[in-house]
Amino acid sequence: MRIRILPEAERDLDIGCDFYDSQSPGAARFFLRGLLDDIDGLLKHAGVHEQYCGFFRAISKRFPFAIFYALSEDTIDIYAVLDCRQDPVAITSRLGERSIDRETRS
Repeated sequence: MRIRILPEAERDLDIGCDFYDSQSPGAARFFLRGLLDDIDGLLKHAGVHEQYCGFFRAISKRFPFAIFYALSEDTIDIYAVLDCRQDPVAITSRLGERSIDRETRS
């Protein structure tokens, strides 16, 4: 199985890095390493997480972020990496947009 981080999820990671870097220089590197470790952990645990808005949702171990992913036969597609401190309506809306994008990729 392989992991594919889609462009919109990469943008989410960039936004998170920008936020943590604005809080403390160097914090972005720690944030990114932590989230990428969580994403790598999906190789072992993909599919065991609860589903939310049509995606599996894995909660980061170190940060208030969730990784939203889908499974295919041989790939774990990361669709979003979102800050859980956002308004739940905004999260649902963003995932809805990405769900539509997911359908067009299939």
